[in-house]
Amino acid sequence: MIDRDHDLPITRQASLLGMSRGSVYYLPRPTSAADPELMGRIDELHPEYPFMGARLLRRQLHRQGVDVGRRHIATLMQRMGVQALAPQPGTSKRAPGHKIYPYLLRKLAIERSNQVWALDTTYIPMARGFVYLTAVVDVASRRVLAHKVAITLEACHATEVIEQAFARWGTPAIVNTDQGSQFTASEFTDAVLNQGCKLSMDGRGAWRDNVFVERLWRSVKYERVYLKAYDSVSAARADITDYMGWYNSALAHSRLADLTPDEHYFAKLPTLALAAQDESPGAPRVAHRVGRFVASADRRRGQLCTVRNPPAVHL
Repeated sequence: MIDRDHDLPITRQASLLGMSRGSVYYLPRPTSAADPELMGRIDELHPEYPFMGARLLRRQLHRQGVDVGRRHIATLMQRMGVQALAPQPGTSKRAPGHKIYPYLLRKLAIERSNQVWALDTTYIPMARGFVYLTAVVDVASRRVLAHKVAITLEACHATEVIEQAFARWGTPAIVNTDQGSQFTASEFTDAVLNQGCKLSMDGRGAWRDNVFVERLWRSVKYERVYLKAYDSVSAARADITDYMGWYNSALAHSRLADLTPDEHYFAKLPTLALAAQDESPGAPRVAHRVGRFVASADRRRGQLCTVRNPPAVHL
């Protein structure tokens, strides 16, 4: 009806047809043949450099010989659902409608490994931008059982970390977290409760309830992260993994009678009889899963028999 190539202006054509000029919309151009390749390059760069917005991606692509404008990159990013990451206020915001579980550790004597695990998430700054670090810590031994560096704060990452810990080290009686939305999401809570564990959550704003993981964050940041300026997610992931290995195997703790977390964890790993006597619903699973670690734990106990037993943890 409207001929865009006609000599008569579109406004006049609309007037002759009795149409409003505002109803004559711009017809979007079809996707360029070069766009899929360009979107592929953006998809490669974004996971490695999540802090890069349209401007930085344009500079990076120019260095690779790709001549493209910032606005076109921004359009493609919007089409792909890709956004540059920037720090947001708080990693412990709870989501409306999510169930909050009671705090179970108050006045509880934590005397053995795999009795209580704690999870938390923190920011890890990089040269540009930041990433999230989530870790599972055995409270009695301070041992890091699993961890993950990710570029988003989602329940799937917390679920993956706790499932890794379950697969490698058995099942605890209690799993304690804060009230962050990644921990109150049904995806995470179902993963914990389906293992027969009790779920405990810190009081709102009560950092002391999860102090052992908070202390780990201080160690990670001041002993490793703040001494470096990670230029990529892979560099941060590799270096933090290296630190966690050293922390578990070589860093002696005064509260653990100068044992390392590894030594204390295996020295205090419950035997099958002790796990079977536990009154918590998770006890049968603890006994079943921990069985394959008992032999190695007994060997380690033989090497540590002269060391004083550290005091129980009271919260």
